[in-house]
Formats: sequence, C-alpha cells, structure tokens
Amino acid sequence: MSTLTERTEVASGYRAGRTLPLRVELIRQLKRRRTLVMFGILAVLPFVLVAAFAIGGEPDGGGNRITLMDTATASGANFAAVNLFVSAGFLLVIPVALFCGDTVASEAGWSSLRYLLAAPVPRARLLWSKLVVGLGLSLAAMILLPVVALAVGTAAYGWGPLQIPTGGSIDTSTAAQRLVVIVAFIFVSQLVTAGLAFWLSTKTDAALGAVGGAVGLTIVGNVLDAVTALGDWRHFLPAHWQFAWADAVQPTPEWSGMIQGTAISITYALVLFALAFRGFARKDVVS
Repeated sequence: MSTLTERTEVASGYRAGRTLPLRVELIRQLKRRRTLVMFGILAVLPFVLVAAFAIGGEPDGGGNRITLMDTATASGANFAAVNLFVSAGFLLVIPVALFCGDTVASEAGWSSLRYLLAAPVPRARLLWSKLVVGLGLSLAAMILLPVVALAVGTAAYGWGPLQIPTGGSIDTSTAAQRLVVIVAFIFVSQLVTAGLAFWLSTKTDAALGAVGGAVGLTIVGNVLDAVTALGDWRHFLPAHWQFAWADAVQPTPEWSGMIQGTAISITYALVLFALAFRGFARKDVVS
C-alpha cells in the first residue's frame, strides 16, 4: 500500500474530475524551458536546410537511387515533405520521448509527486492529465515542423504542386491533404515511443532515464528492422512501418502499409499505456 494513501473521506464539494485541469498542466509544461527549446529547434530546422541548399547547391540523391530529397527545392510542398522525411526517423522521436517521458518522472525528481497526490489528485486523473498534455505537445511539435517548412519553402522556392521523384506531380490542394495524412501517420507511429517513455516515467524518478530509455529502445527497434534475417518477423516491429507514409506521396496512394503500421503502433501503445496506469496505481510513492 502506498505510504500516501488517497483519502477515503473528502471535503464537501470535492470533485475528482476537477483536479489538475488540463489547462493547468498544459500551462505548466509550456512554461518549461525544455518545451521552448524543443519547439525552437524544430522551427529552426527548415531555415538550416534552406541555408544548406543555398550553400551546397541543388540536392541530388547520389547514384541511381531516386528519393524525395531530389525534389526538395521544387516547391514549398516538396520542401515540407523533405523536412518530414529527414526528421521522422529520429528527430521527431525526441520531442515525443521528452514530453511523455519527462512528465511524471520530473515530478518525482522534484519531490512534488506525493504532494500532488495528497492534494488529493487521484492517480488515474494525474496520469491522464499528464498523458493528454504530453501527447498534445508531441502532436504540436509534429505540426510545427511542416507548417514552418511550408512557409519557408514557399518563400524560398515558390508555391506549386508537389513533384513526385519518379515523375508526375500532385496539385497543391491534394498535396496539402496528403501532408496532413502524413503528419497524422507519423504521430500515430510515434505512439509506441510515447508509450515507452510514459511507462518508464512511472517507473523511475530520473526523467533522463525515462527519456533516454524510450529513445534507446526506439533505436533498438530500428536496428532490428534492419536485420533482414528476421524476415516476416519484422512486420511486427513498429519501426518497419515508420516510412510507410511515403506511399501517400504518389498520384494514386497505397494505404495498406499505413493501415498495417497504424494497427501495430496503436496495439503496442495501448499495452504500454495500460502497463503505466496499472503499475502506477500500485506504486509506493515516496518522492
């Protein structure tokens, strides 16, 4: 039993559902330096890429392989898609792990977690508020990058259709819709990292351990996916589907890979979130 047992008798007017409102938790997280720094890095990336192309010249795939990078300077839409392409594998993993892994563990590290529970904030309510805000900030980070990239790319390369590397193009209105679908899929594919980070955050008082552990396990998944000897077993790895969104950048999109990737990611994420709630409900909170 926890050393801080939630009260069985509560004051008149107390409503568990009104404790730790989402807006309060959101404001607290938005004011933190790590949130501002992370958003700043993502907002600066498009400018860095524009400068790199200005200094190094037109991008080329190198060799016979044709990639989305080859069309980076074709239009603002292409530039936005390339920013997602270079960021989805690792850079966008970091804000998800940070916002979901730092949230509970940091409270424990500051020795404020037990005071929140003594307020009293029910454990499930506390976790729910922190998870929703963490996922919301993660989604905001993923939206920020392509929005800034689209604006910067349009200013640098002009507004136009999304040019497909293998030939052809997608008109601007359709391209905008496809970019929304791509961002949504990337967010869903990162739910596994969010689940890992959040679960680890309920297990440790060290926020860096939760964040680093989630990033490390995500990297391990990427490494395992590169082991072709695993054959069809790789289909059960979330990392195997992380770039399935590239099928949406076609005149006639192919959705099967994205559907399979979504199912795998949501399944893993639900299990991890359930483990986090179950474990925290029984945890001895002393910090």
